[in-house]
Amino acid sequence: MARPQRLLHAEVPGLATRRVAVDVLDGVLRRHCPLDDHFEGENLHPGLPALADRDRALVRKLVATALRRLGTLRQLLNSSLDRGVPDDAPRVETILLVGAAQILWLDVPDHAAVDLAVRLAQADRRAARYAGLVNAVLRRIARERDVLAKAESGDTPEWLLARWTATYGAETARAIATVHGHEPPLDLTVKSDAEAWAARLRGRVLATGTVRLVAHGPVSRLPGYDEGGWWVQDAAAALPVRLLGDVSGLSVADLCAAPGGKTAQLALAGAHVTAVDRSAGRLARVQENLARLGLAADVVVADATEWSAGPFDAVLVDAPCSSTGTIRRHPDIVHLKREADITLLADLQRRLLAQAVELTKPGGTIVYCVCSLEPEEGEAQIADLLARDPRVRHHPVSAADLGGSGEFVTAGGDLRTLPCQLPDPEPRLAGLDGFYAARLQRL
Repeated sequence: MARPQRLLHAEVPGLATRRVAVDVLDGVLRRHCPLDDHFEGENLHPGLPALADRDRALVRKLVATALRRLGTLRQLLNSSLDRGVPDDAPRVETILLVGAAQILWLDVPDHAAVDLAVRLAQADRRAARYAGLVNAVLRRIARERDVLAKAESGDTPEWLLARWTATYGAETARAIATVHGHEPPLDLTVKSDAEAWAARLRGRVLATGTVRLVAHGPVSRLPGYDEGGWWVQDAAAALPVRLLGDVSGLSVADLCAAPGGKTAQLALAGAHVTAVDRSAGRLARVQENLARLGLAADVVVADATEWSAGPFDAVLVDAPCSSTGTIRRHPDIVHLKREADITLLADLQRRLLAQAVELTKPGGTIVYCVCSLEPEEGEAQIADLLARDPRVRHHPVSAADLGGSGEFVTAGGDLRTLPCQLPDPEPRLAGLDGFYAARLQRL
């Protein structure tokens, strides 16, 4: 009887998933392409459509874990490589990063993580000569995993940690950096009956009304997705809309509206919403989500700094920013953003705020928000607007506006959430995005 042929690389279970993960990680680190862009649109990785939903979710988890722990992983690899990562085969590093992340922090058998990494190296023209090195390094990490998994080694860039220390103090800065090392929870905004949805999804209801659970598998497979009972939205991201109060029957412009969570909140609350964004592709996804939810809004593709309409009863400005408050959820940010980006974005934010004033009726409300921890993009923007435009006054936020969550209200009367807030014994259920929001009245 003929002996069975050895499986080809492409036939080995799990190999295609790891190959895509290595490609995506390489795209973030070496081509500076955002993580989300690999999963949708024109930059969609060609290998993803062929993967099952659970494998696509695993790709994201593999890459996100490696990015979240990149500083620690690189130190471990450097201590294991006498000559460092081979210059003539840069893919060796990404193969090792994905392999080590599985061994140290993911529920993957050590032998599988090592074997698949070696096969990836063997299949790569440049990396093939280093397959033995990949095997040796990952086996060593597997042997010493109990010690290495606890290593802390600068996963937050020094420039960011210094900024947070100056703004929030050393203890809070360290707490923010620590929570970024854990996978975030899955937060949902529900259309009605949060307690019932929490029970159905085996989650919990936060004080702010968000339903929180630990993510397991594709979101689209969860109960209530197809029937439009909820949408994914971090607990912090759901707060700025609440500062507008009762919007039923009011005309509200949502500037820079994609991905559309706040548009959905406004529509659900009975507002006549005009969602504005410069990206037609992102707005198309907003429309798809609204259709799934059974909600409606007018959608306009435009540059919000130049768009003229209204005037509106209220304007929400969800401004583009450095996104440093969402690093836990988007760990590629620290590898794509630079400190100089904050200054460039601050200029755009000033222009958006100025346009929001023009779009708002006298007596109307403006809410400005950013998912940034940087004061230049938050408090400083509002101080600058108040100093240069006498038609606007500050309307302080109170705990009552946030369902009694006074810990999110600053001494100056603004909304400020930090990733290290909402502690929980289970790290995957703790924390929230870092957000800033201010409420203004147009005189």
